[in-house]
Order: sequence, then C-alpha cells, then structure tokens
Amino acid sequence: MRLAIANQKGVVGKTTTAVNLAAALGAAGWRVLAIDLDPQGNASTGLGVSRHARAVSAYDVLLGNATIAEAAVKTVADGVWLVPATVDLSGAEIDLIGFEDRPFRLRSALAEAHDYDIVLIDCPPSLGLLTVNAMAAADGLFVPLQAEFFALEGLSQLVKTLERVRSSANPRLQLMGIVLTMFDKRNRLCEMVANDVRDHFGDTVFNTVIPRNVRLSEAPSHGLPALMYDPRAAGSEAYVELAREMMARFPVSQKAAA
Repeated sequence: MRLAIANQKGVVGKTTTAVNLAAALGAAGWRVLAIDLDPQGNASTGLGVSRHARAVSAYDVLLGNATIAEAAVKTVADGVWLVPATVDLSGAEIDLIGFEDRPFRLRSALAEAHDYDIVLIDCPPSLGLLTVNAMAAADGLFVPLQAEFFALEGLSQLVKTLERVRSSANPRLQLMGIVLTMFDKRNRLCEMVANDVRDHFGDTVFNTVIPRNVRLSEAPSHGLPALMYDPRAAGSEAYVELAREMMARFPVSQKAAA
C-alpha cells in the first residue's frame, strides 16, 4: 500500500500526520517507508534524520542518481525507514523538465522497493510536479484536513487534481482517507466543518480526529515523533488510534509485498 499524504494548503498538520502515523504503524509491527518530498524537509527532521545524514535524498531518487534502497535511512522510530528531503528538491521541477517520464519518476523508483508493508509519501503544500509524482506512484490519497471554514474549498481542488492524475497517469488512484486535524471540540465551527465533510465524503473520513495539542508542535524540535516525545499526550494517543483505524481499514492482505 502506497499513500500520498497531501493537501495544497499549508499548516494543516500534513507532515505531523505523516511522521506520527509512520511511527504508530511502525510500533504496531509494520515495516514503513516514509518519503519526504517537501523541500523544507520537516518530515526528515521529525523522524530524527539530521542534515548530515541526508547525503542521498529524494532528489537523487527522482533524478535517477540513486535507488530507494540507497537513499533510505533508518529513523528513530521502530520499523520506519525514510528517504529524506534536502533543499535540492526546490529545483526538482526545473531539473526534471528534460525527462519525458517526469510525472512517473517516483513510481519507477518504487518498483524495486518491495521490503515495506506501507509507503507514506509526504507531499509539499502545492499541487505541482512533486505532488503529481507522489499521486502517480500511490494507490491512494490520504488528506489531513484542518477543521476550518475554507477546508471544503481546498479539498475540492485537491480532488480535481486526483481526478486529473487518475485519468492521465494513474487509474488506480483513489481517495483513501480524510483525517480532521487541529480539532478543537470547544469550537462550534470545528463541529460544523466536520459534519459538512462527513456529509460530503461519508466513510472516507476517519472517525479519529486529531486535536490541537502543543506536544505535537514541540516534538519536531527534539527530532522525535510526538509518540516518542510524549506518548501520553492527547495528540499522540489520537495518532495511535488513527493507526488502529487504518490497520482495520487496510488489512494485512492489502499491505505491500514484504
């Protein structure tokens, strides 16, 4: 199973979801490969991969200068490996112009990666070539969605991109899941947005919601997923519950060939 974790809107908990979901699935015994496609490299930092440990990166994989096996490094989280990001990714769209297969570079690279049960691809906050590469390589799209007023408008744009990719590059791509993030149950607007999203997308929306939680924000500065930084924090417990829900939704038979 390969999931592109994407939302073109920034600051919605996308990378926080990628890091902590990877850590939770790894702790549950799954072999997880995380791929950081965001030039900011926040997922790499959040999984404890220092700058000097990123000699081979996702940029090298996309350019064909390295394989997934050569780029993947072990992270601080049990069962989780990472293809890290460097700032070089910010120029990848220009550097890939000369490649006719530029939307499919990641898919081609992943064809040789059979050692993982699930691949989680953390996309940049845009709908450019890096995100298209992730969608072309993925089985499904996983969307962290902040419970706020413009959420559905942004989601509709993302779904249109999904449909374009499905029609032109990846017919198997599906909207696999939506998780509501930065949720404040005291805020009536959050409840209204949650109800609207569930009305539109039904069971695609996970029952688990991720609360606003300061520990989720603090953990990356320590180079740790929140689940390791403070396992008892409300945000950490929510990601553990999200992982349980995901494992129930995507049983072992749907995991990638080990």
